[in-house]
Amino acid sequence: MTSPETQHTPHHILVTGGAGFIGSNLVYHLLENDPDVRVVNFDKLTYAGNLNNLSGVQEKYGDRYVFVQGDICDDQVVRKALEDFNIDTVVHLAAESHVDRSIDGPGDFIQTNLVGTFVLLQAARHYWGDRQDVRFHHVSTDEVYGSLGDTGLFQEDTPYDPSSPYSASKAGSDHLVRAWQRTFGLPVTISNCSNNYGAYQFPEKLLPVMIINALEGKDLPIYGDGKNVRDWLYVRDHCSAIDRIIRFAKDGTTYNVGGHNEWANIDIVHLICDELENLKPSGREGGYRSQIVFVKDRPGHDRRYAIDASRLDRDLGWRPAETFESGLKKTIIWYLDNETWAADIRSGGYRLERQGLSKS
Repeated sequence: MTSPETQHTPHHILVTGGAGFIGSNLVYHLLENDPDVRVVNFDKLTYAGNLNNLSGVQEKYGDRYVFVQGDICDDQVVRKALEDFNIDTVVHLAAESHVDRSIDGPGDFIQTNLVGTFVLLQAARHYWGDRQDVRFHHVSTDEVYGSLGDTGLFQEDTPYDPSSPYSASKAGSDHLVRAWQRTFGLPVTISNCSNNYGAYQFPEKLLPVMIINALEGKDLPIYGDGKNVRDWLYVRDHCSAIDRIIRFAKDGTTYNVGGHNEWANIDIVHLICDELENLKPSGREGGYRSQIVFVKDRPGHDRRYAIDASRLDRDLGWRPAETFESGLKKTIIWYLDNETWAADIRSGGYRLERQGLSKS
């Protein structure tokens, strides 16, 4: 297909949540792929924000990279960052994102994901005024669509049906972004992605928990029967999709971003165990698979997610570069090469404990 027409050229990009998992990978991607872009990393540095994810970036890219510690709910700090760095592009990734944590403490999700998005939208609206050479890109999740049966795919026009406090807060933030575009004319785009995996993922999500626990000889806990299905997206593929949407999507457009990789949780854990056995044999009878245990299911656990990303391919020519097997191997090798990274995170008190069992 022919290349799409450029809709927006970013020069000064504010990445909210840029010290987190997806955010840090996006910072790397933007700086590596566009020598003319400047990236301002705006992060509160909560438990999931880690400047070690960006070690050496300042030295390598100089004044093309700036870190600002701030809360997206703080209107004055947000507005100052937009003005001080002449921001023409916002990529909004900052969010409370773990379903289990949203069950235990939903208030934090409402505050960050809804109020924080509102503050950012208002700040951008007032700073940019009527400018159209700007863009506010909101990164969301496929979980806003709810749960699928054994067949079918989430499409951009699938009705919202969130199941958890997390997905409900993200659904609300999506609606805010669309409303600011329709009511105030703010130039926006939205993407809803499937489950990300890769380097720098905080060890509360499935893949890093399984990799780290396996290496340490601990149980590999599988929720329910292990047959919940997710579509998996390698994080660097996600970053390339975000970059493409920012530059080539028309204002007001939403795109689903998926990896075309549907896997049941139990099959993923089997694959992790087998790949680890090849790379670093356990030396135990039954190998890493012997560590698998089944535990009580998560409340409101959606059965299946699957993304139709054909619009993104058709309109903007984007497809994932990695298969799940190739991306998983890269991810496992990264964790094997960076065991001190995970150890440093747990030195702060997090021990990979299960969450999401609260009934309050």
